[in-house]
Amino acid sequence: MKLRIAITLAALAAAGSTFAQPPAGGGAPPSPEMMAARQAMRQACAADMKTLCDGKERREAMMCLRDSADKVSAPCKDAMAKMMAARRPPAG
Repeated sequence: MKLRIAITLAALAAAGSTFAQPPAGGGAPPSPEMMAARQAMRQACAADMKTLCDGKERREAMMCLRDSADKVSAPCKDAMAKMMAARRPPAG
């Protein structure tokens, strides 16, 4: 009887910890501000992406832009800065 209770408690503890985990993919969806900043950056950096990072996609493309920051256009630099600011949690 004690073994059955122990097994039941262990199973409940394991199930509870499973539900306490954050969702896969980094947690909460991006804020509207972050989504807007991403879209603005895509538009502002489209030409730079084509000339500096052609053939790269997603994370690799973003890393390429960041690594080529001294070569990107002023509008792209501005959009990149705004996106980085949108990623930071508000001060306070």
